[in-house]
Amino acid sequence: MTAEEMIMKNVAFVKSEIARAAEEAGRDPAEVRLVAATKMNDVERIRAAIRGGVDICGENRVQEMLEKNAQGAYESVPLHFIGHLQRNKVRQVVGLCALIHSVDSLGLLQEIARTAKRRDQIQDILLEVNIGGEASKSGFTPEEMEEILSEAAKLDAVRVRGLMAIPPICEKPEENRPFFLKMQKLFVDNCRKKYDNISMDFLSMGMSGDYTEAIRCGANMVRVGTGIFGPRNYQ
Repeated sequence: MTAEEMIMKNVAFVKSEIARAAEEAGRDPAEVRLVAATKMNDVERIRAAIRGGVDICGENRVQEMLEKNAQGAYESVPLHFIGHLQRNKVRQVVGLCALIHSVDSLGLLQEIARTAKRRDQIQDILLEVNIGGEASKSGFTPEEMEEILSEAAKLDAVRVRGLMAIPPICEKPEENRPFFLKMQKLFVDNCRKKYDNISMDFLSMGMSGDYTEAIRCGANMVRVGTGIFGPRNYQ
């Protein structure tokens, strides 16, 4: 089996696990979107994942994303930015990515809005929540969410489409369940509120080690890298 065939096989397995988790939660599997986390994978491996049926490609690094985009890596599926985004690189991402998952500060939100407005565009974003309260991670606290949504509602060049979180690293997937449930409650509570430019469509949480648990807790967008491409070689 070639590397590309293995990737396609892995996508099929991940999609079957998504379906199983959704059905166990009484949900329609079609509600859940699979984002292939394509960091450190070349164009041919990305195209194999697309052929396998991933819904979206997600990149973590701006320069890597630009290089692969120039080679046509993401043709036929939407491209999302899922990594930490520095304000000085916003101009390279706005308009290229259909959705930015990792808006983790008011300053970044405002920079995205300014850039999009200058280009007469509307940029879709997710607000990143530091659900575990970890000092090593960026993101808004749950308590800040009402204030930041009120600020986002004033910015007509951005559209908040939901929330994203990366919970603390745990040995077992079920150990993240309390964090996922807390995110789901935060998401539902804010779905009930009415703001301009805010639609709360997506709850992006769950990665290769815990995406099925995240789906059981309400995620409708999961980001899977290793589960599709295998372990990354950081050498």
